[in-house]
Amino acid sequence: MKTILVRNGRLIDPDTHFDGAADIFLKEGRIARVAEHIREEADIEINAKGMWVMPGLIDMHVHLRDPGFTWKEDVITGSKAAARGGVTTVIAMPNTKPVCDSPDRVDYVVHKAEHTAPVHVLQTGAVTEGQKGERLADIHGMVAHGIPAVSEDGKSVMNAELAREAMKICRGENIPFLDHCEDRNLVQGGCVNEDAVSRKEGLKGITNSVEDVIIARDMILAHETGAHLHLCHCSTKGSYEMLKAAKEKGWDVSGEVCPHHFALTSSDRVPGDTNYKMNPPLRTEEDRKALCQGLAEGVFEVISTDHAPHSREEKEQSMEKAPFGISGLETSVSLTITYLVKTGILTPMQMAERMSGNPARILHLDGRGSLAEGKEADLTIIDPEKVYTIDARDFESRGRNTPFDGCEVTGQVHTTICGGKIVYQKGRVYYD
Repeated sequence: MKTILVRNGRLIDPDTHFDGAADIFLKEGRIARVAEHIREEADIEINAKGMWVMPGLIDMHVHLRDPGFTWKEDVITGSKAAARGGVTTVIAMPNTKPVCDSPDRVDYVVHKAEHTAPVHVLQTGAVTEGQKGERLADIHGMVAHGIPAVSEDGKSVMNAELAREAMKICRGENIPFLDHCEDRNLVQGGCVNEDAVSRKEGLKGITNSVEDVIIARDMILAHETGAHLHLCHCSTKGSYEMLKAAKEKGWDVSGEVCPHHFALTSSDRVPGDTNYKMNPPLRTEEDRKALCQGLAEGVFEVISTDHAPHSREEKEQSMEKAPFGISGLETSVSLTITYLVKTGILTPMQMAERMSGNPARILHLDGRGSLAEGKEADLTIIDPEKVYTIDARDFESRGRNTPFDGCEVTGQVHTTICGGKIVYQKGRVYYD
């Protein structure tokens, strides 16, 4: 394995709270040394002058669609998209076909990733068998095979008793419960946010209560069982208020916000453009401001993408029939810098915390989310002043479904290093 020396960068480390100029030397897949003006020779040198050097980003919420939906995405294309987006660890959701609800199905993804993926891929396990909400999946067995968390993502566990029993197991196994908060009995065919815009277009809306009811229920269950509850893709003002109140009480809960929810509102939707259709939907400006406030305060500790690629043919259907979801792995850095850092909502250090340090802590990934000596050599090097236009045609992902296509943004990933190897640099993904 070649040694790498990153010179002249601004190191931003949420683990040690170091923010300043330094060099970083990588050897045998680890961070061997961090210091000013390292004179040791390396096989590869990267001049990071004017750039931010962060611990490799960790995306806690990604749909790789593998197995069963590989025309949308697979482990190979999804992990290449992650590398291009500066993400060195991907947490894959289990709503595949078949559902990832057993140790052998976990092994399928893990083994495929080991041989084909340029970044780390960790597979979550479903809470119930087949995500049918009837019987618990083999959570103990999947933990033994390496899952970092469970999730019923794509739907909620509507049976409260099953949800509680799963949380008890999570507490015993010391893994988080990643919660898709959606009361399906309240959805009633909605496809966009319930507001004046949806009513004007004659579309069925999804109310905030669809999300908020399950958040309230599951926070109570998690507190009762002692499990760590992580709220996925929060979109409402209510999610901010309830999560803040729970944290003030000392409850073991965390939450994430996706870039599309802190950047856009339902008023930004282009009528008929299903690239603006996601679940939960784009909400109101009041909701968006609450999400930004929560990110600034640390109420929401994580920025994740909910990367949900679909084929062009699927998205070319009507707003009612098209699937929910957008492709997000390759735009999260630029959107975070453009909408949160450049606007003063987050500092660069807070960005590193929410995109790397906090996910590593929540998922117990002890060697990641840090630039300290001895830690894994996962780095994301970002040019924070680079202005460019998002072009979905350039995506590594099979999913080109994004409402940000054609948007001018600031901040771009320059180099991604995973396990001490350069896996992305200057527009090209590398894997050997």
